Amino acid sequence: MLNDFQIITILLFALLVLLLPLLALIDIVRNDFKDSNQKLVWVVVVLCFNLIGSILYFIIGAKQKVNRD
Repeated sequence: MLNDFQIITILLFALLVLLLPLLALIDIVRNDFKDSNQKLVWVVVVLCFNLIGSILYFIIGAKQKVNRD
């Protein structure tokens, strides 16, 4: 049987695995990139490598966005 700590840990990890890629995809779709192909590449990376792809997008991809200032 799982104790309360293990259940909470599993739920938080599942939430992270589901929420982070969703937030990354929303950010990708809502922003423009310097190169038009970068948006498609980041969508594919996030969809294929959910958690790792999302983390990579927020580290690397966020610098490739066009500023709308």
